[in-house]
Amino acid sequence: MGSNIRYRRILLKVSGEALMGSQGFGIDVSVADRIAADIREAREMGVEISVVIGGGNIFRGVAVASKGGDRVTGDHMGMLATVINALALRTSLVKLGVDAVVLSAIAMPEICESFSQLKALAHQAAGRVVIFAGGTGNPFFTTDSAGALRAAEMGAAALFKATMVDGIYSADPKLVPDAVRYETLTHNDVLSQGLAVMDVAAVALTRENKIPIIVFSIHEKGELARILSGGGRSTVVSD
Repeated sequence: MGSNIRYRRILLKVSGEALMGSQGFGIDVSVADRIAADIREAREMGVEISVVIGGGNIFRGVAVASKGGDRVTGDHMGMLATVINALALRTSLVKLGVDAVVLSAIAMPEICESFSQLKALAHQAAGRVVIFAGGTGNPFFTTDSAGALRAAEMGAAALFKATMVDGIYSADPKLVPDAVRYETLTHNDVLSQGLAVMDVAAVALTRENKIPIIVFSIHEKGELARILSGGGRSTVVSD
């Protein structure tokens, strides 16, 4: 176990879109396997990891509302999509010999365990990677908010937000080539400047619980371990 690890217990927030790879929809198994390998590498460093995963690669609840449908039903459909992704990630972890369990905020005992904080902490203490599915279990809350909530419940030292770019920028760097990249920010900076990294509820919850947010690129193989060791490229949001 390395002595220079910055955070010994983390919550990793992975978007559903990250699992698509170069596909336009669904799950690229090779991408899920690579993310699982990064998680295994961090676990081998002695870091306790739990994961919240989104469902945007399969379905977004807001898509229903935008076309005049019921937002609550749409969000429930999105929660089911996160369960599919969580099962896929668990499969990739198990293939690599990593013990992992899926806990869902929506009860579906034939498929996975139901979430409770005590159960999640027990699994983590037993050395398992805990994957949280179903968001918060409530409509109108994003999986970013679920990530912040679970990070607080698990006593995480940091929330690692895996994105498509290597940190937080003043604008989308794919659309604005001269966008400014930030090395550090405060939670209040993110909120006051309206920086699109996580939703307002998630940032406020991490601020209240004094949980740093580390934003990094999920596409850089091994980047999670490098950042945990004090290297890599990321933006740190902390007060």
